[in-house]
Amino acid sequence: MLKTEEQKLTTNSHLVSWVREMAELCRPDAVVWCDGSEAERKRLTQESLAISEIIELNQEKMPGCYLHRSNPNDVARTEHLTFICTQKKEDVGPTNNWMEPREAYRKLGGIFSGSMRGRKMYVIPFIMGPARSSSSKVGVQITDSIYVVLNMRIMTRMGKIALDQLGQSNDFTRCLHGKADLDINRRFICHFPEDNTIWSVGSAYGGNALLGKKCLALRIGSFLGRRQGWMAEHMLILGIQNPKGEIHYVSAAFPSQCGKTNLAMMIPPQGLAAKGYKVWTVGDDIAWLRPGPDGRLWAINPEAGFFGVAVGTGQKSNPNALKTIQKNTLFTNVVLTKDKTVWWEGFENPPAEGIDWKGKPWTLASGEKGAHPNSRFTAPASQCPCISPEWENPKGVPISAMFFGGRRAKVAPLIYETLNWQHGTYVGATMASETTAAATGAVGVVRRDPMAMLPFCGYNMGDYFGHWLSIGKKIAKPPKIFHVNWFKTDSQGKFLWPGFGENLRVLLWAIERVEGAGKAKQTPIGNVPTADAIDLTGLDISKEKMEYLLEVDRAEWEAELDSQNEFFDKFAGRLPKEIISEQEALRARLKK
Repeated sequence: MLKTEEQKLTTNSHLVSWVREMAELCRPDAVVWCDGSEAERKRLTQESLAISEIIELNQEKMPGCYLHRSNPNDVARTEHLTFICTQKKEDVGPTNNWMEPREAYRKLGGIFSGSMRGRKMYVIPFIMGPARSSSSKVGVQITDSIYVVLNMRIMTRMGKIALDQLGQSNDFTRCLHGKADLDINRRFICHFPEDNTIWSVGSAYGGNALLGKKCLALRIGSFLGRRQGWMAEHMLILGIQNPKGEIHYVSAAFPSQCGKTNLAMMIPPQGLAAKGYKVWTVGDDIAWLRPGPDGRLWAINPEAGFFGVAVGTGQKSNPNALKTIQKNTLFTNVVLTKDKTVWWEGFENPPAEGIDWKGKPWTLASGEKGAHPNSRFTAPASQCPCISPEWENPKGVPISAMFFGGRRAKVAPLIYETLNWQHGTYVGATMASETTAAATGAVGVVRRDPMAMLPFCGYNMGDYFGHWLSIGKKIAKPPKIFHVNWFKTDSQGKFLWPGFGENLRVLLWAIERVEGAGKAKQTPIGNVPTADAIDLTGLDISKEKMEYLLEVDRAEWEAELDSQNEFFDKFAGRLPKEIISEQEALRARLKK
């Protein structure tokens, strides 16, 4: 059944044997090895158009762009169907779903069995990270979805380049994906970290089906990182260039709906741009960090593209993202306009009518949403106007500062500097956002999302905090760690800080602190800027408002400490004593 074309690309016996084993299980009509060539892209695009898996957009206005519509039951990550499969349940921890490995292989194997009859099986060798980087990892994904292949072409370094890097090694992540019948009752995303393996069946949505992304880069990556002495984090990477041409690189972790992608591609406000400040994007979603020989922490972006949320992306929120997606982009679940371009809520100049994400006629006047709230664009990172010249440097970039943040209406100030790496780890471990009425019907419900990794940590999160602490002991020059909150509100519930590009002003104060400058005052929670410490050139904001944005209310923080305990109780017996001691020290400082 297998064609001989793999012999043209690789003689790796480990890989060829595994592909043949998976083909015997899934029984495809043919096995196609992907080489990553332009000719292959054109061929697969035409095949996908022929079966109406994608729709060609206006090639004059949006060259190389296409639209895909998902099955309505398959439009987001399915966390309740996502499992970590290890021998011991306690190694997975209370915040993950666990399945015993033999049971998982048996259950998913039954669904995969014969599931690719009448279809082709595509073999996608790929690299997470820059080619030839010692920090990169090779994976091979098997799939029966051309849509997945076209996405993986954008999101990874795919094809012959990956096989060349793999050589004859057996060190690659084995990723098996199949759509099967897209039945949500037969949908599972299973990770086998002890086997360096991922099996995903019953979904074609990106987060469930592009196995290099959250599955490998974070869930398997975090497990490998703990074992090998590095970190896989749900963080953007950003370069901030001052008027002298000096660049500091920073990373930042935020829960969903907190402006992470917008920050990754932000444009300096006019007052700072006039002074000569620039911002460079290294990555918008994931960072792999390693202690370097110079005592600093170095980061690479393991991805080659952006898999961004379309809804809410507009000229005000993210003009660089809009410029990035004007060509060679795959859109998912957005509105198709009459002139065969795309639109979504939050995008300027809405059309009067179009075809909605389900393929049905839609009008703006109807008041119905035209795009799915989790609609996406997949675009090459190289097309971003502010992409850093260092984004593919095999060594990565040195990190000067890390930022944690959340959506808090009251308790957290605009920014504060933690006291040291251990204190910063505690702050990351207690990261939280508050719900809004639009999202849940309840306002102010605090949801903990440590380091924005709650859905993505591939092992017990108590041990994950311990790994953070151990990394801190290995780096002589650790990044300074800060916490930010763009979402503090006044008594009417209106945001006090303008956000978007203006956030650069806050980051610049942090860079000053890294350099040993920057005016600050000591508070129980850490160092907070004085009201005049942040550069407000060109921004009309009163001193009184700045003082409130930077206020630390002791009573609110004592209540915050009490709310943390419920979350920490989940990790009884696995929570590092250093995290408890940091909480106790903060409580003592608040009482002084």
